[in-house]
Amino acid sequence: MRVLILSINYWPEVTGIGAFTTYRAEHLAAMGHQVEVCTTFPYYPDWSVQASYVGKIAQVDKRNGVTIVRGYAYIPNPVTALKRVLHEASFVMSATIRAMGRKRPDVLLVVSPPLGLALPAIFLSWLWHVPYVFDVEDLQPDAAADLGMLPGWAVAILRNLEAAAYRHARLVTTLTPSMRGRIVGKGVPEEKVELLEPRMDDSLLHLLQEEGKAFRRRYKLEDQFLVTHSGNVGVKQGLDVVLDAAALNRSDASMLFLVVGNGADCERIKRRAVQMNLGNVRFLPLLDEADFRGLLAASNICLVTQQQSVSAIAFPSKIVTYLAAGRPIIGSVDRDCEVARVIEESGAGKVADAENAEALLSGLKEMRASDLIKYGENAREYALQRWSSVRVLGHLERSLTAAAGLAASSACNL
Repeated sequence: MRVLILSINYWPEVTGIGAFTTYRAEHLAAMGHQVEVCTTFPYYPDWSVQASYVGKIAQVDKRNGVTIVRGYAYIPNPVTALKRVLHEASFVMSATIRAMGRKRPDVLLVVSPPLGLALPAIFLSWLWHVPYVFDVEDLQPDAAADLGMLPGWAVAILRNLEAAAYRHARLVTTLTPSMRGRIVGKGVPEEKVELLEPRMDDSLLHLLQEEGKAFRRRYKLEDQFLVTHSGNVGVKQGLDVVLDAAALNRSDASMLFLVVGNGADCERIKRRAVQMNLGNVRFLPLLDEADFRGLLAASNICLVTQQQSVSAIAFPSKIVTYLAAGRPIIGSVDRDCEVARVIEESGAGKVADAENAEALLSGLKEMRASDLIKYGENAREYALQRWSSVRVLGHLERSLTAAAGLAASSACNL
């Protein structure tokens, strides 16, 4: 089977959509399929093109059996709503041009956001007479409306584009049952919408205590109780609640709030922490693989925070990572969202009301005084049952093969 993937994020990006798309593409290649990815140059979450790619317009790479076809996209910094629209539009045009230069695939896998990739998906599907699978990682129109990021007329355009994307797709996939319910609620037939959940990194099942000790020594963290956020530092994460909780707990020098990563809201969060004179908050940049494993092993409790308005329409990949690593977890999220359900179902931690610093700090103190080892055991067991690589990636391959097979009997040739 020949698979062409359109995704704005890919390796060497290690967070969010880039990580998802990379392990999916590499699994398909390892199974003998011919896989190409049309993407841009790595920029996320720093919103800055990585140094080795600066100044390039186009490039083709090969990694782990996957052909990576990169094209130019405008990368804004700082990010505003208008600049983000230009960013996404530039990639949509670039991806369309680059994709047209590739061989006809048996199936297209189109990763959204950006929602604008629906345009080349529909066009290329028509041009090549092949089906496309529309993979929804984030309900972009809902987020834009809930956060007030775009005017009403712009949101209406997004909703019309979203409807077209779903209507023309052979299959629509998404991350969680709640996101699937939202898509079905928009009028998409239930049988057309499948779950394509994230997979855990199996190597995280075997974190060593020594990795955590080495990390603490390297960053001079000593015996502090570490409460860790890692990954994207964006608006949707609502990390003000972490600073406010730290302010309420500033008299307790034994607890350190560690914010690791970067993103569109990072500089503002850092400035606010300085203004609040928070000595119990520390920031670290994105870490390499060895240091990231050390961070997980060293963390006593891991954080998932989301603004109230977006909790129901996004599922951060970090929760899969935390649970696979056996980390106790606390979510400052809407209690009706998927993250809250996972935390409660797994028994891996506690849920605090979104954007409520008092509730977050209370939950942290309660967890600290309880059996953290048991929370960690529950986390790892849940991850094994729900997000094992064999289960998740096997389903991915079957879904794509079935979608391609509906178009042509030869679509599954290996």
